[in-house]
Amino acid sequence: MNILKKSIILGIAATIQGVSMATFLFPHFIPSGGAASLGVVLNYLLHLPFAFTLWILNASLLVAAVKWLGKSSAIWTMYCVTVTSATINFISPLIEQPISNVILDLIIGSLIFGVGIGILFRMGASSGGMDILALILSKTKGLPPGKTLFWINGSLLVLTGVVVDWTIILYAVVCQFIGTRIIDIIYKLPLKSRELEVVNGYESI
Repeated sequence: MNILKKSIILGIAATIQGVSMATFLFPHFIPSGGAASLGVVLNYLLHLPFAFTLWILNASLLVAAVKWLGKSSAIWTMYCVTVTSATINFISPLIEQPISNVILDLIIGSLIFGVGIGILFRMGASSGGMDILALILSKTKGLPPGKTLFWINGSLLVLTGVVVDWTIILYAVVCQFIGTRIIDIIYKLPLKSRELEVVNGYESI
């Protein structure tokens, strides 16, 4: 798979993720993952700036991504994080109120979120945050990435619920449950041998 084709596919997947977050999840203040939850907890307990916490976390995990997943995976992850962030920044001002009720938006958003992340995982990239840790454990331990991500994010979300507020966190756990199941479905889809080499070997750029 050439660089242009891969960048287009990853760009679409990262955009899908950003759309799900900005359109369906964020209007209800539902955190989409463990990195954001950890930032909330540290800000609440230690008054650390939210942006600073997320930057340090993602920087540390990207260093780990270079070591365990390779330079290519880290670069593609940075690309995907940028596309997702740009999508969210573009859409968020346009969404003045939730599209529907919280349950319907939660289900739709979680399904779309899972599709976006699932494609990123199959292509050897991620959206940053705890996705990187899930990919590392999947590659080194052979664990299903979706289920691994669910337990990592779920644990951090529960911690946030204990420290801050349970209501929104319960929705976030449901989001993780639905989204990570979709991730594992996409991750297990059969691919042609050449595509498998790209996914498992994180083809260099």
